Amino acid sequence: MSFALDLKSLEKRFPVGDGELYAVDGVSLDIAKGESLGLVGESGCGKSTLVRLVSRLIDPTDGRIFCDGADIGNIAARRFGTRPERSSIQVVFQDPTDSLNPHYRALESILDPLIMLRRDYSREQAIEKARETARICGLPEALLDRYPHQLSGGQKARVGIARALAVEPELLILDEPTSALDVSVQAVILHLLADLRSRLGISYLFVSHDLNVVRLLCDRVAVMYLGKIVEMAPVDALFAAPQHPYTRALIDAIPGRGQRAKKLEGEPRSPIDPDPNVCRFYGRCPRGEALCAQEMPNLRELAPEHRAACHFPLGRDGAPAETLQEGVPA
Repeated sequence: MSFALDLKSLEKRFPVGDGELYAVDGVSLDIAKGESLGLVGESGCGKSTLVRLVSRLIDPTDGRIFCDGADIGNIAARRFGTRPERSSIQVVFQDPTDSLNPHYRALESILDPLIMLRRDYSREQAIEKARETARICGLPEALLDRYPHQLSGGQKARVGIARALAVEPELLILDEPTSALDVSVQAVILHLLADLRSRLGISYLFVSHDLNVVRLLCDRVAVMYLGKIVEMAPVDALFAAPQHPYTRALIDAIPGRGQRAKKLEGEPRSPIDPDPNVCRFYGRCPRGEALCAQEMPNLRELAPEHRAACHFPLGRDGAPAETLQEGVPA
């Protein structure tokens, strides 16, 4: 299978005093061409750091990053912005107002990455490509001469999407792309993103805290907790039968599910020099057996394409199923 993105044991550690903060710890995942992968988890789980690593804004401490088969993780972040590989990965940022240059008209914002990254285009070809991309993103010609402050939130979001798509990337990273928009506008932009993926065959890494949005836009979901992927599954399987207790808690907390969410007890473990032998969720997990404090669970396949890092995965009814460790009763 050909992958738009393939991460191998990716790590990012930041010096903190005499120790290190493990922001991303051994993450391995892939995104097939044309696939949309959702990345979810509460604030502080490492999603933003992972986005910065994949988009090559910061360098990894260890591990490898492949985009369309090319090893881009070994290119220094300070040099990546001017490399041809930059066009293969583009980002749509959370706040369209903050991410657009206030001194650029809409057309100039879309044109800018084309001028920088597509040296094979003449200026006339780049301008035509910018106009064409604006059209498929639903931006009328009359708006292309306007500055950001003259555009609505939804129009600015379309400019940001068009700017990212203009260079024809293999992978589009969507970092909470609708969270700064009104609810009515969110639905329109999400419909646009779904239509663009279908039309262009592009791959998405969709980062969000809103599981309802992820369910609508993604094929698979990766759940992140304290720097690690704790569950990964096709979207329908994950919502129907989450196997990790943290995923279960996230789904139960979705508003409007008609059931009261069970509050997780305890405090999150420190991400600074964490014990490699202790499950990151230990101390908050409602199960929390002695084994969890002695051996870090690996991400293992429990069903076709469904993996979870838990010694005591949940059954379809949400109750603990058989343990993954032979001879240890659940």
